[in-house]
Amino acid sequence: MNFATDTRDNVTVVTLEGNLMGGPDAGTLNGRLHELLGAGVRNIVLDLTAVQFINSSGLGLLIGGVHAVRSGGAKLILAGASEKILTLIKITKLERIFEHHPTVDAAVAVLKK
Repeated sequence: MNFATDTRDNVTVVTLEGNLMGGPDAGTLNGRLHELLGAGVRNIVLDLTAVQFINSSGLGLLIGGVHAVRSGGAKLILAGASEKILTLIKITKLERIFEHHPTVDAAVAVLKK
């Protein structure tokens, strides 16, 4: 998994690419989220547009990310997840944990209010 960070309208967008399967990627992404919180970032969008597959470890990584960000007093929203990933989130009843918007622009618009 690769990721890049960008800022739009005072919202930090972390774009993920590849498969989200935990492992070493978990530490890298988790570390980046903590860096952002430490730098005072309060609004984060995780862009899943280029994520093809998420397994249970990847879901655990997303859950951990949401909890870390929330406990740091910030907000994290998912954006651009494929129908396959949204179905997985729905089947696992995680839609009450994750806020999701169809596009990054829509998620940014919610957070910049």
